[in-house]
Amino acid sequence: MGTVTLGVSIAVPEPYGSFLQKRREGFGDPHAHGIPTHVTLLPPTEVDASSLPAIEEHLAGVAAQGRPFRMRLSGTGTFRPLSPVVFVNVVEGSSSCAWLQKRIRDGSGPVARELQFPYHPHVTVAHGIAEEAMDRAYAELAAYEAEWMTAGFALYEQGEDGVWRLERDFPFRGSAPAVTPAVPRQGGSLLPGAAPQVP
Repeated sequence: MGTVTLGVSIAVPEPYGSFLQKRREGFGDPHAHGIPTHVTLLPPTEVDASSLPAIEEHLAGVAAQGRPFRMRLSGTGTFRPLSPVVFVNVVEGSSSCAWLQKRIRDGSGPVARELQFPYHPHVTVAHGIAEEAMDRAYAELAAYEAEWMTAGFALYEQGEDGVWRLERDFPFRGSAPAVTPAVPRQGGSLLPGAAPQVP
């Protein structure tokens, strides 16, 4: 059956997801159109296609232990010079993300793997582009804020065209507390559709 490349992540919901994806495209990231805005739980991992049923069963088991939690993004950070990445910070929900990713990568599970760097939840807005464009991303999203309730995570597969596509959602089994829809707490011109071109 061959191999497939999978990833597991928490999708950044609308309107935030498409807003940040468009900003990323605006900075000149050529891969932005094929990468839905997300917080990674399992980085790109090549597996045998025959192992997909076991992987989905494992992910369902992890999701069964999870409960909805609040995610909040605020400001920017960077992994430079170690890695050419600018990101939006996850300032609330990071411990829950860390808990999930550790269980997904559990050594006894079907997608056990070590990470190249310590896990740090984030939302990438620029990767591997010109330094000047990376600096723009860092500066122009410095006041960006958004928040929402996360109700689960999802499995994605990367196609031969490089585009990541949703394969299956894994909702948490716990009950979500009653909340009102989150309103983005963004500064002035950083509202979706406003003038500055940020990813």
